[in-house]
Amino acid sequence: MFESAEVGRSVDKKEYEKRVEALRTRILKAQHALADTHLRLVVLVGGVEGGGKTEVARRFLDWMDPRGLQVEAYGDPSDEENERPEYWRYWRTLPAAGHGAILVGSWYTRPIVARVFKQIGSGGFDQALDRAMAFEAMLVREKTVLVKLWLHLSKKEQKRRFKELESDRDTAWRVTKQDWEFSKKYDRFRGTCERALSKTSVAEAPWTVIEATDRRYRDLAAGEAVAAAIETALKKAAATGPKPAPDRAKPPRVSILSRLDLGMRLEGDHGKKFEKQQTRVALLSRRLRKEGRSLICAFEGVDAAGKGGSIRRLLAAIDVRNARVMAVAAPTDEERAHPYLWRFWRNLPRLGHATIYDRTWYGRVLVERVEGFCAKEDWTRAYAEIAAFEEELTESGVIVCKFWLQISPEEQLRRFKDRVKTPFKQYKITEDDWRNRKKWDAYQAAAVDMIEKTSTPDAPWTMIEAEDKRWARYQVMKAVADRLEEELG
Repeated sequence: MFESAEVGRSVDKKEYEKRVEALRTRILKAQHALADTHLRLVVLVGGVEGGGKTEVARRFLDWMDPRGLQVEAYGDPSDEENERPEYWRYWRTLPAAGHGAILVGSWYTRPIVARVFKQIGSGGFDQALDRAMAFEAMLVREKTVLVKLWLHLSKKEQKRRFKELESDRDTAWRVTKQDWEFSKKYDRFRGTCERALSKTSVAEAPWTVIEATDRRYRDLAAGEAVAAAIETALKKAAATGPKPAPDRAKPPRVSILSRLDLGMRLEGDHGKKFEKQQTRVALLSRRLRKEGRSLICAFEGVDAAGKGGSIRRLLAAIDVRNARVMAVAAPTDEERAHPYLWRFWRNLPRLGHATIYDRTWYGRVLVERVEGFCAKEDWTRAYAEIAAFEEELTESGVIVCKFWLQISPEEQLRRFKDRVKTPFKQYKITEDDWRNRKKWDAYQAAAVDMIEKTSTPDAPWTMIEAEDKRWARYQVMKAVADRLEEELG
């Protein structure tokens, strides 16, 4: 792959000046057209040390409208980043629709360096590349123009470049001790990078390898790759895709939900039994920081099933300084301008903290599916994307507890009527609740699919019979305590 990028391409000054004027006009036109669409631009600038990644990023700032462009340079993770899953830092910096981001370094840096220095094996490296590919596939499906540039230098040229920079006191600072350390392992880096690029250069997210010896040629090639990618994406966006439509499937006659025994009741001394589990949660949750873990409790369920009551009692058991509740409503304009999971990624808890979600990222396969707020291709792919999201959470040390609270339609109606006639409960009942009740079967069918497709060993669904509120609250508290005990020992 790299041999073709070592053929000595160059552009003289006169040709460069002629071509760059036309290129700047072209790329600006494409950028301004993109600003009026639902598309976003993400440009990865990676490559050999000394290849000029920062110079290329600066060139884009010169050639493009900086008002719609951000540059992110990823160095060593900060303490805040180390306390969350690896991809948290990348999700946070994704641009909104109509905007662009130039990323110096990327999600490839850590696995490549770790493989070169034998911190991970071949299997771990392939797993990291698979994750990168899944992330990029999601970005492309979420209407991202993804351009991946790799700036290549030969071993000889890299050393010459380093010495050239070091000979000038104004540029000597740009060559670090780490650069020379990496240079000593050039051959190993080359093989590892070639493996990474070969595996991850796919039709929807190809790599463009650019010979970086001649700076003028390098800059032109980078600019032309970005302009061409935006132009192609704009043409595709002009074609109309499938329109969203409600999915009103019927639930199976026998399912994981229909088999629940809604007659379950908490017998005996209710208060004493509940306090015992609450104490367990209180003691175990205080160990999260020491063990380098965090906690997410995700609540979904039938309207009026008692999610709020269970959440309030769970929150009371956790140190309020280290916990918060996220009530998930319809996405804001800012959230709609980003990939679907963006708003959930940016609110993940730090180590030692807990976040309780009242409604969750499963809205895409529940309400958005049933109400037709997204196309079928969006909610069908969401199962795999959500599973990947939760896998990243658990691998980084997050303990994930997911609850589905189930009641009968008769009990739901009784609770709705109680809310209507009780003044301090009236805020809980809306016209949407009554409309959704008419789609009971469709929501049950969607819930069954969701639970069956996204319940994994590390992030299983716990189904709670919630006809009796005391039973439901006890079972939620006990399940959280059991899970914390299992994970923390």
